[in-house]
Amino acid sequence: MSKLKIEDLTLIFGKEKEEALSLLKKGKSKAEILKETGCTVAVKNASFNIEKGEFFVIMGLSGSGKSSLLRCLNRLIEPTSGNVILNDVNITILGDDELQQVRRKEMAMVFQNFGLLPHRSVLENVAFGLELQNVPLEDREQKSREVIELVSLQGYENQHTASLSGGMQQRVGLARALANDPEILLMDEAFSALDPLIRTQMQDELIDLQKTMQKTIVFITHDLDEAIRLGDRIAIMKDGEVIQVGTPEDILTNPATDYVSSFVEKVDRKSIITAASLMFDKPTVAIFKKDGVEGSLRKMRTSGLVSLPAVSVDKHFLGFVYLKDILEIKAQGHQTIEKAIITDVPVAYPETTVEQMLPFIAENGRAVPVVDRTTNKLLGIVAQTSLLIETTGASWENVTGNTIDNLQKEII
Repeated sequence: MSKLKIEDLTLIFGKEKEEALSLLKKGKSKAEILKETGCTVAVKNASFNIEKGEFFVIMGLSGSGKSSLLRCLNRLIEPTSGNVILNDVNITILGDDELQQVRRKEMAMVFQNFGLLPHRSVLENVAFGLELQNVPLEDREQKSREVIELVSLQGYENQHTASLSGGMQQRVGLARALANDPEILLMDEAFSALDPLIRTQMQDELIDLQKTMQKTIVFITHDLDEAIRLGDRIAIMKDGEVIQVGTPEDILTNPATDYVSSFVEKVDRKSIITAASLMFDKPTVAIFKKDGVEGSLRKMRTSGLVSLPAVSVDKHFLGFVYLKDILEIKAQGHQTIEKAIITDVPVAYPETTVEQMLPFIAENGRAVPVVDRTTNKLLGIVAQTSLLIETTGASWENVTGNTIDNLQKEII
């Protein structure tokens, strides 16, 4: 069951919302609706699910509608049409009292400009939401001290927030949101006002916190690098529309539009693209105790390969065999390939990144085996050519036997 479902959500600003909505349903563009009604379509028919414990990032340039969409999720802005369903409850139809309870207990928000109370201490700021819920003083201070420690602000409890750095003020805002123990954390460009070094530090800390908290986080950003670094999945918006939702790797390898392609073309892919995306899942293999020397030679001759991954009958990865070694043991009278199997072979897992596989590149051109982490069964192989292309940005068309050596030199 999804934690949060957004169904056909639309937000229109202006006096003639109903007319604008009618035009939108007839297929009119955002520009046409603005011209005919004076209304702005901020969010257009957004639909996606967010799973429990997921770090979901909504990204887009300024004016794309991402912050407006976020504010519709907790109805800080009332959507014009559509539904927001939290734990099977449609919160777009809740009354004021029920909605207030959702905001206090189920959805908390961290703002870009911190939204702190400058005349109050760190402890009082963090406890503010609990105070509104009439939580007794001793209980709310105890809870607040716990989350203050969680965000590494212990020792600053009695400091006024105005005396803190931007990064520390953002920690206070985060702690205040966490003090209510919400199911969902909404973060609206929470780090964009911070200096680059502090921003990176806050990203690191949020990643570490998420490992502990396992909250459902909806994070807004205009920075693709930040989105890729933080998000389990990313929704990319343009002109009020969600044009693609997917994992960082999905978006990099299969951009849905030219707009998305232009977004991702300068991203360093090495730390994102994984073996699962690059591997060939039906490699020719030498099966120990089945193929033997003659069978392995026949497979090499048919495929034109001089090396093969060796597996057991039940597909457990054993190592690699090479043509020269097979020929040598054949001359010695061996019938099985056991003596020819090279077992000292580094392996990758489906989630292993290109960057992590680069040390596996060998002069002999051997492919990288990809195995199941639990069973050690061979899932596929990643050709060294694929790794080199992902690393250097060369095209397949330009890769020849002569350029492989040059590509290898580029990454050494």
